[in-house]
Amino acid sequence: MENLQTSNCITLDELQQLVANKTLQVKIIDVRSKEEYNESHIPGAINIAILDIELANNLFAKTDFIITACGKGGGRSTQAAEKLQELGFKNATWLCGGTFGWIQN
Repeated sequence: MENLQTSNCITLDELQQLVANKTLQVKIIDVRSKEEYNESHIPGAINIAILDIELANNLFAKTDFIITACGKGGGRSTQAAEKLQELGFKNATWLCGGTFGWIQN
């Protein structure tokens, strides 16, 4: 799979396809606060608040597919994905609809 589009978010269907492909290293990062994460989150998502997003440098390979998620998708998750791209994570993008969209699906 080629690099994810940097200008568009990934849809729920696309994320499910990525996760189903067991040959890819897909990481979902919930960039909300610990309190928000504890209220509800996508199963398997790792909580790294947006202010701490640079911790990804120590946790993930630059080739991993990293999907950032916030509540509705597009605010904090977009900023986090853009920061990860700046750090060299070429397969970083954010989830359309965020955690709330995942839960409603």
